[in-house]
Amino acid sequence: MEGLPETGRCLVMGILNVTPDSFSDGGVWLAEEAAVAHGIAMARQGADLVDVGGESTRPGAARPHQDDELARVVPVIAALTRAGVNVTVDTMRSRVAREAVAAGAVAVNDVSGGLADEAMLSTVAELEVPYIAMHWRGHSTDMQQRATYGDVVEDVATELADRVEAATRAGIPTQRLALDPGLGFAKTPEHNWALLAGMEVLLSLGQPLLIGASRKAFLGALLADPKGQPRPTPERDDATAAVSALAAVCGAWCLRVHDVRRSVDAVSVASRWMKETALAGQDGGGR
Repeated sequence: MEGLPETGRCLVMGILNVTPDSFSDGGVWLAEEAAVAHGIAMARQGADLVDVGGESTRPGAARPHQDDELARVVPVIAALTRAGVNVTVDTMRSRVAREAVAAGAVAVNDVSGGLADEAMLSTVAELEVPYIAMHWRGHSTDMQQRATYGDVVEDVATELADRVEAATRAGIPTQRLALDPGLGFAKTPEHNWALLAGMEVLLSLGQPLLIGASRKAFLGALLADPKGQPRPTPERDDATAAVSALAAVCGAWCLRVHDVRRSVDAVSVASRWMKETALAGQDGGGR
């Protein structure tokens, strides 16, 4: 793959957590057979990419041993690739990235943006695959203690610009580089909403933008019941789809989601809306 995949519309990336402890579906897809079946199902529902990860990054999560991460993701990636699914690997480790690409992964999605493993950026440059760098301030064990910003949109944009510089210096060309503001990673709910509202600033960095809001706690808080209890995690997919539609209209390149079908539908609505808006503009506001 020369550069980032493009379809003429916002892409949808299905989340495949091959983990025992992810916040939404930990343990559900841990078995290889179940993971492969789910990955194929997401592709049939319209996922442009299936993102396979073997390490939970929920707040407070402990890191698995590298060998355990490899054992979780590599067989699943190989099987999905054989089935014709476009697979990305969700990892912070350069060795996992290397073996995942050897197994068929078409891109590396690194929530640390190259900060967790000093060999990651040079490894991705050598592998010549697309790279998604997320805004990150530390591992899950203490990341929420780092959620301090002056202006969260400007601060995240500045720190992502540093990641772009580091990646290009390591040899990753900008046409293979996307960015992710890292919703929920060292962010409060207020920070997450500010970043979504500030997508224009993030897009001004000049790189495609991935948005990962799916089922996250800030949506649960928004949808809390009258007693203040957050909406349960599996019941946040409609709100996720609303974010997907709005983010697509605002220029997102890709949406990373658990429920593929809802977000594929949301992107279809957004794409048609934008098309009609453009046509109306060409007609001087009338049809």
